[in-house]
Amino acid sequence: MRTNYLTVKGYGEHEIVIQKSRFIAYVNRAETEEEAQAFIQKIKKLNWNATHNCSAYLIGENDQIQKANDDGEPSGTAGVPMLEVLKKRNIKDTVVVVTRYFGGIKLGAGGLIRAYSRATSEGLDATGIVERKRMQIMHSTIDYPWLGKVENALRSSSYQIKNIDYLDKVRINTYIDFGQKQLFIDWMTELTNGQADIHAGETLYMEIPVK
Repeated sequence: MRTNYLTVKGYGEHEIVIQKSRFIAYVNRAETEEEAQAFIQKIKKLNWNATHNCSAYLIGENDQIQKANDDGEPSGTAGVPMLEVLKKRNIKDTVVVVTRYFGGIKLGAGGLIRAYSRATSEGLDATGIVERKRMQIMHSTIDYPWLGKVENALRSSSYQIKNIDYLDKVRINTYIDFGQKQLFIDWMTELTNGQADIHAGETLYMEIPVK
């Protein structure tokens, strides 16, 4: 399972006009090829009267699944440039469809490559990029007299408190970077002079917006 990677926030769209042609980028997250294909078909159905609905997607930890489709544009002028944008920006599990409504002026091969690349890049920016970080929740149970010291230390550290349960004892639930479990246990043990009961909880992904 991946530790950290970039992907899109979710669904988004963005339109640009170049030489009277409309280029509309539709962007979405897709974690399987089936999801990517379903999204492409949905956009094609939405824009059934468009001149072209070109697409590209990049899926998998090592980009195992990647596909580009020019949908009638000259070979290599649409889908591949779109895919290259995803690769260069290191964005995973993402599908992009760029719909073109022809405005009557031909752009030439170079112009098409620039147009589809720009539409894709601006579409990604409009949608928003997030870093998905694999995190683990650590549960630290302490007696109430330790609460002030432990909470202050956590808030001053790189760790992030998820929530605090006030029961017979206090249980502080903390997000830590995946793979840092022993470091956290050692840190918390030293902080509390061994008075904390510490155990690991679930792992999950946290999404952090990328400017």
